[in-house]
Amino acid sequence: MTPTARHLAAQLGDTLRQRQQQVATAESCTGGLIAGTLTAIPGSSDWFGFGWVSYANDAKQQMLGVSADTLARHGAVSADTVREMAAGARLHSHADWTIAVSGIAGPGGGSRDKPVGLVWFGLAGPHGVDTFSRVFAGGRDQVREQTVEAALQHLLLALGQD
Repeated sequence: MTPTARHLAAQLGDTLRQRQQQVATAESCTGGLIAGTLTAIPGSSDWFGFGWVSYANDAKQQMLGVSADTLARHGAVSADTVREMAAGARLHSHADWTIAVSGIAGPGGGSRDKPVGLVWFGLAGPHGVDTFSRVFAGGRDQVREQTVEAALQHLLLALGQD
């Protein structure tokens, strides 16, 4: 965990605790790193209760309700998939906020349309689900670390706008 991620997680925890809200995660390419970063903060059980690692498409379908049609049409690394992951995590956890990520951390697996470093994010909250993507540089570890930081930054931004 980077110092930046730890700081963001602590800030997120303080904000959620003050608001008496909960967050949950649905992760593919990060393999639970977002949840691990959040639970490294003392007292995180006050605001974090659920996290799914849905690395395989079957897990995305069975645990989070991602449709087979979405995966077939758009692939696991897509706005549609993370939208359904985030919505499914929110439904099953009853959390106020959920963040979902799916991407290509590398070193292989990329294509012209979906390069290594591409990560899609789904952020579900009281006002629905928003999606966005980023393309990160670096090796596998760097892509995953940058994904954690971006996820936490976007959660904080959303909380500030709510």
